[in-house]
Amino acid sequence: MRLVTYTARGRTSVGVVEGEWIFDISRGWVELLRQRGVVDAEGRAQAECPPDLVLLLARDGLGRAAEVAAWVREEFARDGEGAVARGLAARMSDPAVRLRAPLLRPGKIICLGLNYADHARETNSPIPQYPELFNKFANALIGPGEPIVLPRVSQQVDYEAELAVVIGKVGRYIPEAQALEHVAGYTILNDVSMRDFQFRGRQWMQGKTFDRSTPLGPWVVTADEIPDPQGLEISCEVSGEVLQRSNTREMIFDVAHVVAYISQIMTLEPGDVIATGTPAGVGFVREPKRLLRPGDVVRVTVEKIGTLENPVVAEE
Repeated sequence: MRLVTYTARGRTSVGVVEGEWIFDISRGWVELLRQRGVVDAEGRAQAECPPDLVLLLARDGLGRAAEVAAWVREEFARDGEGAVARGLAARMSDPAVRLRAPLLRPGKIICLGLNYADHARETNSPIPQYPELFNKFANALIGPGEPIVLPRVSQQVDYEAELAVVIGKVGRYIPEAQALEHVAGYTILNDVSMRDFQFRGRQWMQGKTFDRSTPLGPWVVTADEIPDPQGLEISCEVSGEVLQRSNTREMIFDVAHVVAYISQIMTLEPGDVIATGTPAGVGFVREPKRLLRPGDVVRVTVEKIGTLENPVVAEE
């Protein structure tokens, strides 16, 4: 499944993408419960299929999401116009529909630095012995199509294409052999970095979590569709020029190791996001440097997931 968070006509919900259509999981569960004779269908649906992907994962809702998507698909095939009128389906190209970051307020956004050997070499950094971790906060997240805002205080804003892992099951001290069982799915994160702030000290966080700077999306692809995350092509294109191209097999620490390692430090919870690092080709080490400018369009593509595209604007 491809799970999205979207807003349509003033309402934000979680949906499953099929072709050019979004099937509304929350609305569909209400109608399905009513069809089954449940009296308080609205209340039960709010508890079991909430219109928030973090909560849906926390309530073990992926199975229900698949069930609802199958039912809405049948309703749509029977009467497409009626399904749209009932709020069960929406066309992605509809101007009233806007995709959001699939996880609006994840509990944790944990990021890896220097997780591709070629990126470590291009920055003259030693190959890390352990995962290099830093964090972002939810205020930094934006969705597909939303503008990356260049802060007025930074003149060195850079792109970083990354595969992001979405946790689906609580875990602490997770064995590496079982780590992928805790993954709900995968998405794309562009770890936009304000280099002049990042390198002011030894901690990177201040250059990594500016407001409205980190695209996430366009959706979460469930883990059953990507059984092996270590063979995915990944690339970044800025205004038509391909600047990063690699494969997740080049990671120093693979997804299973990273999930297991982080779980030694903290409890991982449904909806947590782990960004797994970027390959070589970032802008600040190029000659000449290629940093983001107003008017740029950044496209990050990961095989089996899709493309995350965002324009770049100056802060007003």
